[in-house]
Amino acid sequence: MLLHRYCLMIATAAFVLCHVHLALAQETKVTPLAAKPLPGFSGGEKEGAMFLVEYPPGASSAEHRHDAHVFVYVIEGSVVMQVKGGPEVILKVGETFYENPDDVHVISRNASAIEPAKFIAFFVKTKGAPVVTPVK
Repeated sequence: MLLHRYCLMIATAAFVLCHVHLALAQETKVTPLAAKPLPGFSGGEKEGAMFLVEYPPGASSAEHRHDAHVFVYVIEGSVVMQVKGGPEVILKVGETFYENPDDVHVISRNASAIEPAKFIAFFVKTKGAPVVTPVK
C-alpha cells in the first residue's frame, strides 16, 4: 500500500512537471526514477525523489519553484539554468546545478535549438509536497 502511494505521488509529480513547460513543453519528457522516504531529518518527514528530464531542441520551462533541495546532473547535451538573483549558467555533460528550497527557477532550457538535452534531477523535499510550483 505504501509503495502504491509513492508510485502515485511520483506519477502525479511527473504530470505536474510536464505541464509547467512553455511552448515545446508538451514534447518534454519527465520520467520518475525513484522515490524514498528519508527518516531522521529534523523539521518534518522528508523524501527523496529522482527524475530524468529530457528537453527536446529549444524546449524550456516556465518560471517555477520546487520548495526543495534540488540537485541537477547533466547527462546529454547542455542546459541553461538560473535562479532569481543568481548568474545564468550553461551546464554541459557531467556538470551540476543546485537549487535551495527558497530559490525561484527563472531559467531552465535546452541550450541548443538542434540537439536534445537530458538531466537527472534529485529532490530532497517535505513528504507529500508538490514537486514543482509555477510562479506568476
